[in-house]
Amino acid sequence: MDNMRLSLIIPCFNESKNLPSLLKRCKTLTAEPGVEVILVDNGSTDDTKDVLSRLLTLTPGCRSVCVDVNRGYGYGIIEGLKAANGEILAWTHADMQTDPVDALRGLRIYEAEKNKGLFIKGRRRARPFFDVVFTIGMSIFETILLRRRLWDINAQPTMFHRSFFNTWENPPDDFSLDLYAYFLAREADLEVRRFTVSFENREHGTSHWNVSWASKKKFILRTIDFSVKLKNAIKK
Repeated sequence: MDNMRLSLIIPCFNESKNLPSLLKRCKTLTAEPGVEVILVDNGSTDDTKDVLSRLLTLTPGCRSVCVDVNRGYGYGIIEGLKAANGEILAWTHADMQTDPVDALRGLRIYEAEKNKGLFIKGRRRARPFFDVVFTIGMSIFETILLRRRLWDINAQPTMFHRSFFNTWENPPDDFSLDLYAYFLAREADLEVRRFTVSFENREHGTSHWNVSWASKKKFILRTIDFSVKLKNAIKK
């Protein structure tokens, strides 16, 4: 579609109970001319596909991409980005902890400044204390290791111009995608812009990584492994 201003990608893995609320919020987004939402059924094993099929007919401006077998959070987002038509590309989560309508605030910044060199992310507030401590610890670790200022790495939405996406090579399939995009933006000297977003409790279901300290440990180890690979790539 010509003049598509924004494509927002939302990966959905077993999020059928959240979809009615999510798509209701997405109607506010797609009421804006030139804005589309792409919901990626990321290999769900619940009835996400059926719920999407039913509700998308009632939500103009929203469409879906189907990934048959889950290969990770990052993989689902990349499949959505490949299908996107927008000049500005973005992603956020399906769990309603961050409002998808926040992406409109980022779009306003891009269009006011007409600057393709912006990289925009949310900055979460009102989070549980231990989650804040975890985020601070990971941010300090990544900043020291990669020698780039990286803060609240997994905050959403994440937004950038299509030309930046076209430079990506071999992005990770898992939750490291947020770190990958943020780090590349720093490497490319994009201007990182943050705006405050509310961070709410999940309406339904549980987090796929932030369930327990065991899941956090697994996430940390995978992130460290990817971070070291990034660091080694810088040296080459």
